[in-house]
Amino acid sequence: MIFPSFRASLPARPPLGNLGSATNKVVLIAVLSALAVSGCANFKGISDGNKIARPDDFATRQSIEGSAGNWPAVDWIAQFGDPQLSALIDEAMASSPTLQQAQARINAANAAAEGRGAALLPSINAQASYIRNRFSETSIYPPPFGGSWFNSKSALLSLSYELDLWGKNQAALAQAVSQQKAAQASAQQARLALASSIAATYNQLAAEYALQDILHRTVTQRGTLQKITANRVQNGLDSQVEHNVSVGSEADARAQVAENEGQIIMTRQQLGALLGKGPDRGMQIQKPQVAVLSTPALPDDLPLNLLGRRPDIVAARWQVEAAGSGITAAKARFYPDINLSASIGFESLLNANPFTAASRAITFGPAISLPIFDAGALRANLKGQVAAYDLAVANYNQTLNDAYADVAHQIAAIHSIDAQLPIRREALAAAQRGFTLAQERYRLGLTSQLVTVNAETTLLSEQQILLGLEVNRRNQQIGLFKALGGGFDAAAAGLDQKHSASQANQ
Repeated sequence: MIFPSFRASLPARPPLGNLGSATNKVVLIAVLSALAVSGCANFKGISDGNKIARPDDFATRQSIEGSAGNWPAVDWIAQFGDPQLSALIDEAMASSPTLQQAQARINAANAAAEGRGAALLPSINAQASYIRNRFSETSIYPPPFGGSWFNSKSALLSLSYELDLWGKNQAALAQAVSQQKAAQASAQQARLALASSIAATYNQLAAEYALQDILHRTVTQRGTLQKITANRVQNGLDSQVEHNVSVGSEADARAQVAENEGQIIMTRQQLGALLGKGPDRGMQIQKPQVAVLSTPALPDDLPLNLLGRRPDIVAARWQVEAAGSGITAAKARFYPDINLSASIGFESLLNANPFTAASRAITFGPAISLPIFDAGALRANLKGQVAAYDLAVANYNQTLNDAYADVAHQIAAIHSIDAQLPIRREALAAAQRGFTLAQERYRLGLTSQLVTVNAETTLLSEQQILLGLEVNRRNQQIGLFKALGGGFDAAAAGLDQKHSASQANQ
């Protein structure tokens, strides 16, 4: 039968005449310990439900099979061949408020671990006091104390130490260390996310500049078409209708240029904000010169080694470790606490020098407390810790599932774009030949203006489609580098699970 519990305490210094012999003390300790271990307060029936997923629990072989590739290097940004991009990311790593927030969380976790570690060591305190007392004549103090003034003086040095026989404090320290590791891994994830965001935004800026070049060429082409139309109107080959159409078409192209220039300014401002330097910082960025990379080969040790390559997975795993230690600490609270305490010093109530042999005060002994009846508080705390563990496991499993889907999505998108690019380049070349021919035939009066405008529209559309594919191709490559951890290595960073036991014992 499961009962709630209460906590009974044995004072460090028993009253005179009771428990006077060492035998009685040993017997009492043994009885109380046995009562706590086998008695009313217990955690029967409370257990966790979720299980940590393994890589082979997910179907990934067809989507992310390795192909003799390598994991991304730490400087994966350099592969895009634009030194300005690398410099911008280095700048963001030094000044971004996002990373400052992550570092603050690490500092808080470090402080918590230090505090939990202190409970494993003895506590030593010194205390001194000087108090002027007058005892009441009508209280319990008889003459000559009642009605007289005395100087109460004391100087004591005390020591206390919890034996932690059941590992409660050790588990609390392990929990804090795991949370410390999770904070460090989360900071690495924040760095990776920031670098990826800057690279993607920089790629967008490159796309807008490339579109600007296309739009400027369009303005030139439509200006040329307008001149041809004006000549044809003078020669009676076209009417004012065609002239007005050409004028409106050229104005529309100039409006698109103005719109794109505004978009470039906003993207620059966005980059400045990502750098943590304000929007004006982005106005100093030069025109991007990023390259299109070849399709990368995936590492052979996927998907197993992805567990130690993505900081979000590592952080989620450390959260599971922390929650598991929380359960251990909660269970240890069902057992008795044994504290050793001692003090030595001087105490005196007389108006004399207290630092004499007669004024010596010495106390020492154990204090034992055990749960017997607490109205279910210990079980409720354990249930909460178990729920936290189940949540941490579910989060880890979801993170792992999302990570595999992320890698698969990026590599599938890259392969799809690689298949489209040569086809779109062929279509663009044909559209360019068609527009050149239509423009010449219109100049010679062999075709209508509508044919020329349609050919130009097709050319502009093909140019923008190809540009969109190339930009998306770089975005998918950035996403793949991020999905593979961006050069993060848990073992190299001291964040793999092998470091758990050694760190907890420090």
